[in-house]
Amino acid sequence: MLIDSHCHLDLLDLAALGADFDAVMAEAHSRDVAHMLCVSITLEQFPDMLALVKRVEGVYASVGVHPNERSGRDPSTEELIALARGSERIVAIGETGLDYFRSSGDMGWQQERFRRHIAAARSAGLPLIVHMRDATEDTLRILREERAEEAGGVLHCFTGDLATAEAAMELGFYISFSGIVTFSSARTLQEVARIIPEDRILMETDSPYLAPVPYRGKTNQPAYVRHVAEFIAKLRGVSYEHLAAVTTANFFKLFARAAR
Repeated sequence: MLIDSHCHLDLLDLAALGADFDAVMAEAHSRDVAHMLCVSITLEQFPDMLALVKRVEGVYASVGVHPNERSGRDPSTEELIALARGSERIVAIGETGLDYFRSSGDMGWQQERFRRHIAAARSAGLPLIVHMRDATEDTLRILREERAEEAGGVLHCFTGDLATAEAAMELGFYISFSGIVTFSSARTLQEVARIIPEDRILMETDSPYLAPVPYRGKTNQPAYVRHVAEFIAKLRGVSYEHLAAVTTANFFKLFARAAR
């Protein structure tokens, strides 16, 4: 059994995939993907996203606002906590974090939003889903300052080096690998995936983005997490079945509210 630990089912380009939503879910199940975590990026889209998630058994959701989102509502800590408690399908807070690649100028607003999400996760007893791009130092600093280890979480779509992964793991965080790890240019990332402890690994698609080889450049979907799993298993010299079992156990340990 596999788990896609980070996807955006409400953003799937079904026309590009040539399938309806039910067919995409069936394709995932046919490739051994039994569970998925659909990740929130805006509060405006959240109700429809949650309704979509509730259509399918074994699919969970998070609540949060992506660090680059500026046009919609910026949630308070209290609102995030209330929304998280509104459904048993909500198993995490996020995605949150820092992104200095797509935003510029004074990043105080982004850092403050990140702190509010961390506070909500600690209060709600839910793990964090952290987005980090060109902001390693500030991300790790704020995680430490806000005692994020009390909530735990995952650095999603990890693209950093071993030192960054180790710093996150010291805070009790997991490291999630997307299709980027299969790219021939991702040698440093592949080395991280090869050597970090197996009890800290998660896998994701981040679909509809970042499709793995052999679908690179095409619309991604949860079924393709199998290619990520097979690639990492080969890197680590273990069987696909072993890695699938380990990462499934990791998912349910981190996202403790999720039901098998």
